[in-house]
Amino acid sequence: MSIIFENITDLDLRETLDCGQTFRWKELSDGSFCGVVRGKTAIAAMDGDRLTLDGADEADRAMWRDYFDLDLDYGAIKQELSALHPVMAQAAEFAPGIRILNQEPFEALISFIISQNNNIKRIAGIVDRLCENFGEPIGGTRPAYAFPTAERLAFLFPDDLAPIRAGFRHRYIIDAAQKVADGTIDLEAVRAMPYEEARAELMQITGVGIKVADCVLLYGLHRLDGFPLDVWMKRAMAVLFDGMSPDSFGRYAGIAQQYIFHYSRMHPELF
Repeated sequence: MSIIFENITDLDLRETLDCGQTFRWKELSDGSFCGVVRGKTAIAAMDGDRLTLDGADEADRAMWRDYFDLDLDYGAIKQELSALHPVMAQAAEFAPGIRILNQEPFEALISFIISQNNNIKRIAGIVDRLCENFGEPIGGTRPAYAFPTAERLAFLFPDDLAPIRAGFRHRYIIDAAQKVADGTIDLEAVRAMPYEEARAELMQITGVGIKVADCVLLYGLHRLDGFPLDVWMKRAMAVLFDGMSPDSFGRYAGIAQQYIFHYSRMHPELF
């Protein structure tokens, strides 16, 4: 059982799945990636311009197509962004295979709450333990667990999360789950709000500041105008794009951010 997508350009699985926007994919020895998306498991592999999802059901083709954002013309977007600044052109050329995934919003919210003051390896470990302890098991040849729902987590107390070892973030996770479960925060409504209003809405959640809100908007709600600023990005903007702001990159600022982040991280000598 598998799904095959042909003639796929501008997609590199390692660049896309291992860049810090998602934490549920593991690279296998052959270069493929095993992951869980919306309660479905698959092993993703690229061979030239062919994307194969082994273990995926044909009935879920539209979901996987949306997840990998295959209908957006990243080639045209790279040209548009590259025209804005010479360094932007270099960054886009350096990481041409990064795409912004269409992730499940609540999963992204909790994942980026966990990401605070954390590295990618530790974030992934906490997310795995959260799913193993509180997510529904998924059948198949590889044991896996779905991401727990807001309703499941909303009835827990911070101490109940001790097995995931997320420290001070336990109470933030519970607060987020409660606000989503009771409708205080409607993530789909947030998706459609003007950007500043959407950010403010997410910041009602304990522990969600500007950086986490921007990550949730970009990676969980596919707001491609989002531009999360961490230490690397602030340094990159100051050194490489003097006089420019996130708004300078327009409607695809979030894609620009990914190119700049990857380029900066791989070229520390620039700083």
